[in-house]
Amino acid sequence: MVRRLEEVLAYNEAFVERKEYEAYLRDKQPDKRLVIVTCMDTRLTELLPKALNLRNGDAKIIKNAGAIITAPFGNIMRSIIVALYELKGDEVMIIGHHDCGMTGIDPNVVVGHMVERGIDKQTIRTLHHSGVDFNRWLTGFENVTKSVENSVDIVRKHPLLPPGTPVHGLTIHPETGKLDLVVDGYKYLEQTSGNDY
Repeated sequence: MVRRLEEVLAYNEAFVERKEYEAYLRDKQPDKRLVIVTCMDTRLTELLPKALNLRNGDAKIIKNAGAIITAPFGNIMRSIIVALYELKGDEVMIIGHHDCGMTGIDPNVVVGHMVERGIDKQTIRTLHHSGVDFNRWLTGFENVTKSVENSVDIVRKHPLLPPGTPVHGLTIHPETGKLDLVVDGYKYLEQTSGNDY
């Protein structure tokens, strides 16, 4: 097993000693006031901010597997709400991507991999009988556009979303960074409230 922790800590010590962090010093409030939910895919780590013209300090970026929001009162939604109310965010973007690892993921296969890597089958059974719905918890999606639309809908309908908050949906290509608009939050607000945003 490669011991990556030592490598990370050694690099970090040199990074701090050379004061390389100074290039990234920013206020904790997002300069562009954006709250972005996107996928944890490693191809997006540097590509997404560059493709959106974001630099350190411009946006609150929340990542998870597939940029999927499933629970209105789960961790992702909590992070969005906190960013909007306490961290000066005022616009939300849900950005899924093509060729996502969550496309077509089979919960049964994932559970099988858990068992292969040492999780006792009895633990799986106990969790299942305790109410953990692995099919819901581990399910991905078949269509990234529909997934983004569903996530936008959950955010947009949240009872604690500040009124007038635009919630946009986009997809990004993980190789070129090309964005495609799925849901225009401004248009939605215009249609539902008659206001001009």
